[in-house]
Amino acid sequence: MTDERLSIVDIFKIGVGPSSSHTLGPWRAAQQCLAGWQATPGLRRIEAHLFGSLAKTGRGHGTDVAVVAGLFGADPETCDMTEVHGRVTRALTEGALTLPGGEPVTLLVAFHPQEVLTQHPNGLRFVGEWADGARRERTCFSVGGGFVVWEDDRGESRSSVTLPYPVDTAGDLLRWCGETGSAVSSVVLANEAAWRPEAETRAFIARIWDVMRACIHRGCHTPGLLPGGLNVRRRAADINTRLLGRAGTAGPTGVAATSGFTFSPTGTPLDVDAWFAAIRAHGDDFGWTLDWVTAFALAVNEENACFGRVVTAPTNGAAGVVPAVLAYDVVFGPDGSSPDRIARFLLAASEVGCLFKKGATISAAMGGCQAEIGVSSAMAAAGLTEVRGGSRSQVLMAAEIAMEHHLGLTCDPVGGLVQIPCIERNTMGAIKAITASQLALASDPANARVSLDAVIHAMWTTALDMSAKYKETADGGLALHIPLSLSEC
Repeated sequence: MTDERLSIVDIFKIGVGPSSSHTLGPWRAAQQCLAGWQATPGLRRIEAHLFGSLAKTGRGHGTDVAVVAGLFGADPETCDMTEVHGRVTRALTEGALTLPGGEPVTLLVAFHPQEVLTQHPNGLRFVGEWADGARRERTCFSVGGGFVVWEDDRGESRSSVTLPYPVDTAGDLLRWCGETGSAVSSVVLANEAAWRPEAETRAFIARIWDVMRACIHRGCHTPGLLPGGLNVRRRAADINTRLLGRAGTAGPTGVAATSGFTFSPTGTPLDVDAWFAAIRAHGDDFGWTLDWVTAFALAVNEENACFGRVVTAPTNGAAGVVPAVLAYDVVFGPDGSSPDRIARFLLAASEVGCLFKKGATISAAMGGCQAEIGVSSAMAAAGLTEVRGGSRSQVLMAAEIAMEHHLGLTCDPVGGLVQIPCIERNTMGAIKAITASQLALASDPANARVSLDAVIHAMWTTALDMSAKYKETADGGLALHIPLSLSEC
């Protein structure tokens, strides 16, 4: 348990896939390290050494791409990844790059899969050399969700902000809700005001939802195979075409329905709002909604797998769960597109993510996939329960139920890629979140035998007991039991 003060902007970050711990975290670490070093003129060489899980699955996760992109100044929130890949390929091939200030340096990115730093499985060490012979080293750890901790920080708190309602446990949150008579999202919003005006928080939330829904839309309209060598077929576009298609005909543009796009009567692909409206117009029977929740989750993580822009929620590998469940409410719920309803969903979800970050971990390299899909499912369950009229106790109960049924889930990425079983697991996490919310809404929390704090503790102790081979190393589980050589990836 930490007393770290976390905000919604810490839990939801905009970046590119495929991994928040193995891509976004190292990307930010490279930027931070360089920012300090460039103050001293004469930097001529930079080395980046990857250890533990970062080394074992770093190539499949694009860790080397992320580090180099961070060093030449690309921003993961806005960069053009086609351009980034071209520049990274040249830099790695030539062993040299040009820094943002124009200084040329030689470059080395080295993988050390057999060496694990004691502080965390995701270790990254930068070594800099200057023209006068000076040499500096900085070591950091990518601890999940894009968070980076530097070895030389000496444990100082990230934030000294004083919150009106400090929350470190679910019990704290429930107590503040009771004392103020407020919903979970209201307490969270009040705390966010310690960092920024409410209007800025709401603008941030609107931007997060814009990125999430754009990712869903893009993923549901992009067919083909995912990169990396596994030849995984993208399925979200196939589902979209099967469910909506184009009435079996080609429009004025002559583009067939098999393109994977949903078209207007004039043959123009529908924008997100019109597409959501078309889905809603077909009703809300169980099979229909189940197919769309599945498609929404697949879409995000198929985008994530090919360096698409996603929102960590709380990680990239689990980025599809929260958007899928929120889109489910927006499309099929009453007044789902209301900005206030979307804000309440994401505020409640973010606080649950904060609780797991403080009381356990959101890093698969530390806790297995229970720390990613499990946490994201708990977040989504809480958000959905918040906007569907649940009490504050039911909101926390939903989060508990969702995590309870992810305990012990391993992280065993085939080929070190965030594809099998990661993409499908997002669909399972989304459906479990909806089920958990339904159960909580139909239950009296006074009769519950397991609290959210208890399940957070159970998740952490399970993580400590779990074999390292099931923690994002590709050394166990499915990664060893499919007919595929890692050399194919």
